[in-house]
Amino acid sequence: MKNYYFIGIDVSKKNLDCCLLHDGVVLKQDVIPNHQKSIESYLSIIREEQDIDAEQIIVCAEYTGLYINPLIIACQTDSYKLWMEDPTQIKYSSGLQRGKNDSIDAKRIALYAFRYFDRIKIYKKPSASIEAIKLLSTELNMLCVDKAKYQAQLSDQKEYMPNDIYKMKQKRLALLIKELEKAIKNIEDEIETTIKGDTLLSRQMELLLSIEGIGKKTSLKMILETQAFTKFSDSRKFCCHAGVAPFSYSSGSSQHSKNRVSQRANKSIKTLLHLAALSAIQNKNSELRKYYERKIAEGKNKMSVLNAIRAKLIARMFAVIKSDLHYDFDHINQYQNKNSVRSFAN
Repeated sequence: MKNYYFIGIDVSKKNLDCCLLHDGVVLKQDVIPNHQKSIESYLSIIREEQDIDAEQIIVCAEYTGLYINPLIIACQTDSYKLWMEDPTQIKYSSGLQRGKNDSIDAKRIALYAFRYFDRIKIYKKPSASIEAIKLLSTELNMLCVDKAKYQAQLSDQKEYMPNDIYKMKQKRLALLIKELEKAIKNIEDEIETTIKGDTLLSRQMELLLSIEGIGKKTSLKMILETQAFTKFSDSRKFCCHAGVAPFSYSSGSSQHSKNRVSQRANKSIKTLLHLAALSAIQNKNSELRKYYERKIAEGKNKMSVLNAIRAKLIARMFAVIKSDLHYDFDHINQYQNKNSVRSFAN
């Protein structure tokens, strides 16, 4: 390993807890404001104190949404290597953690970067279109959650309050829901306009929608999650990320025969893929419906078969993007065989 210095950073809204590590030894721990200039100054001080170059520093942090943006900008300004890791990867590699302590978390992240340096994934800034859609999607999800909450109150609380009070509340909630629906529609239109204005994203949406069972929500989530299919080299790696890839469970010298699906997964994409799998088997004449019925007839567990269909859908999505062809069972199978691409299910 090159003479690297690892900085583990625990990100919060106002502050960054930082831990500097070299050769597995903690050199210093600090708390700095979560502002671009403060971060740039801190990194510069480390370089001076340790007499090192920017290329010797690896900054590792867990992805935390908007709060991590100042760190991204600061690292890009002076070409520091930034490694943004999935929080679940760090959590499960560190064993059982009790409670929450930001300085300990920063040390844990630094140690993770040092121990698993061979897994490093240098952060690459996504396109302006993807960044815009990510922000819009976050806002859209928030508004959809609020709408669902108010709609639930319309029905759930009717029997538990006086009728006259309920009617007044019903009017207020109806107005709120109407405004939310208007805002949701505006954001959806803005997302669609952004996609149409980007040649690559527009083409990828078109290709993904050619697959039976894959709708607009799943297509968009896949594009964002994979950064337009640049973040994962193949479908198998994405299956692991989405919690679709089965693995053999072992304990000590015992190897159990059953395969399980990892719980270290992105729950939102896993949910969408599950809905896509259910949609794909609705058509009685579809190839996936026949596959589902055949496996069930063989005595396979229903959820295991659905998981296999999720894996097949992921493989198909990667195949249409890599081949730049609309989905066709024979063409895609030829592409997958030619490029040694296969799903976890047979």
